[in-house]
Amino acid sequence: MTATRPTPITNATRLQKPSGMPIHKYRGYDAVDIPDRTWPDQRITKAPRWLSTDLRDGNQALIDPMSPARKREMFDLLVRMGYKEIEVGFPSSGETDFAFVRSIIEEGAIPEDVTISVLTQAREDLIERTVESLVGARRATVHLYNATAPTFRRVVFRGSKDDIKQIAVDGTRLVMEYAEKLLGPETIFGYQYSPEIFTDTELDFALEVCEAVCDVWQPEEGREIILNLPATVERSTPSTHADRFEWMSRNLTRREHVCLSVHPHNDRGTAVAAAELALMAGADRIEGCLFGQGERTGNVDLVTLGMNLFSQGVDPQIDFSQIDEVRRTSEYCNQMEVHPRHPYAGDLVYTAFSGSHQDAIKKGFDAMEADAAAQGRTVDDIEWAVPYLPIDPKDVGRSYEAVIRVNSQSGKGGIAYVLKNDHKLDLPRRMQIEFSRIIQAKTDAEGGEVTPTQIWSTFHDEYLPNPDDAWGRVQLRTGQTTTGTDGRDTITVEATVDGTDTVLSGTGNGPISAFFEALQAIGIDARLLDYTEHTMSEGASSQAASYIECAIDGKVLWGIGIDANTTRASLKAVVSAVNRASR
Repeated sequence: MTATRPTPITNATRLQKPSGMPIHKYRGYDAVDIPDRTWPDQRITKAPRWLSTDLRDGNQALIDPMSPARKREMFDLLVRMGYKEIEVGFPSSGETDFAFVRSIIEEGAIPEDVTISVLTQAREDLIERTVESLVGARRATVHLYNATAPTFRRVVFRGSKDDIKQIAVDGTRLVMEYAEKLLGPETIFGYQYSPEIFTDTELDFALEVCEAVCDVWQPEEGREIILNLPATVERSTPSTHADRFEWMSRNLTRREHVCLSVHPHNDRGTAVAAAELALMAGADRIEGCLFGQGERTGNVDLVTLGMNLFSQGVDPQIDFSQIDEVRRTSEYCNQMEVHPRHPYAGDLVYTAFSGSHQDAIKKGFDAMEADAAAQGRTVDDIEWAVPYLPIDPKDVGRSYEAVIRVNSQSGKGGIAYVLKNDHKLDLPRRMQIEFSRIIQAKTDAEGGEVTPTQIWSTFHDEYLPNPDDAWGRVQLRTGQTTTGTDGRDTITVEATVDGTDTVLSGTGNGPISAFFEALQAIGIDARLLDYTEHTMSEGASSQAASYIECAIDGKVLWGIGIDANTTRASLKAVVSAVNRASR
């Protein structure tokens, strides 16, 4: 009879079907003609300039905007973390923002090396109010924007390109005039301009407007201008976004005096990639919010960007070493939770439930310790290399307790990791398998996650019963070993067997062998299969853990003993296995 073979999958059988969605309503993004682009060969080797816009762009996107107290909490957090440029509000939008800007200036809350930035539209009354908010500031930037994209020109302003460009030029001139009029010599004053929405604006027109603004501001040595090119709505792939930045960077006539700033939003879910590729394409500065707060899908995530640098050995120049504090403060200020899967900061991002992942992580930690010992160094002094963990959780203030969590999908590696990390017990591999089956039965029966406390309680009950609540046939009290002239050991053990106090004696090639002979006298047929031990800490007072695999009356079982005396630890391990056999 000829065997039939299954039909192979082909490209024809893999074809997707049309969705039926109205794709005719939308157009693709325009490519940039830049065949000699250089950004794909670049690498990010240093931190950019950062600007946090949590207090402006992030705040305006909240259902419940920050109170003055929450704003101050956020500002103080950003300062502690090391941000040197912070957009603190839109002071012409209302009294709340204006009062906040005044409060941090008048209360001396702004360190001398921190520049605050305030946003304004290109209307004279708004510009005057904005500059007025900065009186007395040491370092301040006015950020002016106007919409330059075709849809805005046609639908919102109903103006020509020249009309739109004139708005930017006039606004820049007014900023300069009011700064000259209202600000004293104590203020180091800067200017930022944004052609909004850059991602939808024709490149040649965006360049034309930026050049016209520069003609007014006159950037030169010691007088920079910040040109911020916002992806107010993310429209294209990150690669095309990078092309647009390289094109602008190449074509600006006073490029050496321009700080080219990137301000991505996350409408396509690729804001982090867009920001990183824009840096490779020539951007100098990134604007964003902690944890991607902001309008619609949010601004680019400054935490992810900074930690991405850190994970590649590049100093982000921002301190994320207490990432849980950063997250808690952000959640309080924004009244919004950070997702448990958020990169680097979420509750679950350093957690493995999968058995194969847990096993690899445990082996990675073991290998790190071995490599460090071989080099005569500490684990913190060698290159990080643990599977599934891009960084050491300890470097951001996380403990290892959350790295491995056990549920029905977990295996021996995760359980063994918990016991080693929390209780210094390095179980032999076959014992790991044995105990993991016990935990698996528990999770299958009860469902959900098993906490480290529950794992230890189960392990203790299975292998290390409380003497006050003893179970099993044998309870060990004291033991003494002597070595004869023939090199054989004789052991005498005082024990309680089946509830009766007794003395067990035996002789063998070592204390364990002698104890097995002693057990024969009470009808326990035990045979040693494997034995291992280790100290649980350094120092004279350290305890030893002994693990013994035995064949007992046809069953193969492990036992464990813990004691300051290694011989007594071994005898306890045998008793552990013997009692488990009769349980």
